Amino acid sequence: MKIETQELREVAAAETPRLDLYSGIHKALRALMADTLLAVGRMDPADEQDVGQASARVAELLAMCHSHLEHENEFVHRAMEARAPGSTAQAERDHRGHLKSLAELTQAVEALRLAPAAQRAGIAQALYRQLALFVAENFEHMNVEETAHNAVLWARYTDAELQGIHDALVASIPPQEMMLVMRWMVPQLNPAERAGMLGGMKANAPAAAFEAVLDTVRPHLTPREWDKLARALELTAGE
Repeated sequence: MKIETQELREVAAAETPRLDLYSGIHKALRALMADTLLAVGRMDPADEQDVGQASARVAELLAMCHSHLEHENEFVHRAMEARAPGSTAQAERDHRGHLKSLAELTQAVEALRLAPAAQRAGIAQALYRQLALFVAENFEHMNVEETAHNAVLWARYTDAELQGIHDALVASIPPQEMMLVMRWMVPQLNPAERAGMLGGMKANAPAAAFEAVLDTVRPHLTPREWDKLARALELTAGE
């Protein structure tokens, strides 16, 4: 199915913002991708600790990308195909390509980790370039999802239905993975988005889980950002 230009125009013309399944997680992924790429670029290939830390960061990124891809296939693409058959064809092809890239990057990281110190400089440079291309492809792919895919979803689902899809997806994520997502997502949101997300968590999640998220994200917020969040959430001095 071709995603019609008219659907995109209708999205652009809409006065009331719709529920966006992609925005938050894509902010997290863009931040994690960029930060990891920079870490690989400035890594000292002659330093064992540097190599170990950078390799671990790339592995963390690849695992999060793999999980995100599975979540999109299982929840978002299934919803799109249910009411707009064929609308995910190109994205599915992209995802298969991303799986191949993830496997290749995993091999490249392992090659770097196992290489003798004298051979690491060239391997590190190759990994950096390979990762940069992967990031570039994903940035373009995410833009298509945020425009064309949202046009399909918004034309065929109410916000209440989209919220149900979102909630089912989130419920499928294990706690450890969710904490990693929060660490990269919440600091990248704007103040209103951040307050809205954590306000919902404060109202509905167990207090211990809410406090754990606050502890995870606070070191990655500026003092001014934290003050805005604390006021919005009406946090007491001890929280």
